Amino acid sequence: MPKRAIVREPSKSYASCISSHPLRHTIDLPLARKQHEEYCKTLLELGLELIRLPRDDKHPDSCFVEDNAVVHGRRALICRMARESRKGEEEAVMEVLRDYMPVKRAVPPATIEGGDIIHLENCLICGVTQRTNIEGVNQLKEWFDVEVKTVFDRRIVHLKSYVSYLGRGFVISTKRYADHPALKGLKVLVIPEDESYAANALAIDDVVLMPKGFPKSEMMVREAGYEVITLDVSEFQKCEGALTCLSILF
Repeated sequence: MPKRAIVREPSKSYASCISSHPLRHTIDLPLARKQHEEYCKTLLELGLELIRLPRDDKHPDSCFVEDNAVVHGRRALICRMARESRKGEEEAVMEVLRDYMPVKRAVPPATIEGGDIIHLENCLICGVTQRTNIEGVNQLKEWFDVEVKTVFDRRIVHLKSYVSYLGRGFVISTKRYADHPALKGLKVLVIPEDESYAANALAIDDVVLMPKGFPKSEMMVREAGYEVITLDVSEFQKCEGALTCLSILF
């Protein structure tokens, strides 16, 4: 089980986030900060130490810290963000992580973001998407010296919007990837198509944090033997972010 979580409060420029969500224009920043604080409170109650980064008002997407670094074992790869507006977010994350472990920066021509990386016990699954390229996969594999399975789909932003690992061999997935070879040997819980947002879930030991409002998916995870805590993350959904996006666990 992880001991710590890096988090960062939504910035004052948060409403300018990268998003094609139809309700983006309705983003409520005070509500987003309230939802973020509830998220942080839940992590504390689950026994994690919170490392709160200073708010980064220059970067609208900076609360989505997961994309800034990949931590595996006792090492960290500092990501090279694909979108110009996000470059620079990773600096504060790197400063924290280098106090705990060796860090290495991804270098051009790689692009890689943490939202594409699924952590299993003995390997990683990495999306090759709009944000992560093959060179990013290669640098990931080299730095961590671990098997990396890939899911190629340039149509999507991040793989973890569609697939999450819950532990004990279970994954939840949208129908789109349920039969993908990278998930072979895992027990796949297929999220109903009308609840696809629930595919991004944050597992901490045998507790799974899920977005509120997706009862069929929640029941499916409970029936697999997990305790489920649901959180309202409506203002993060409007920025095409989700529960895993809001922290780096290590």
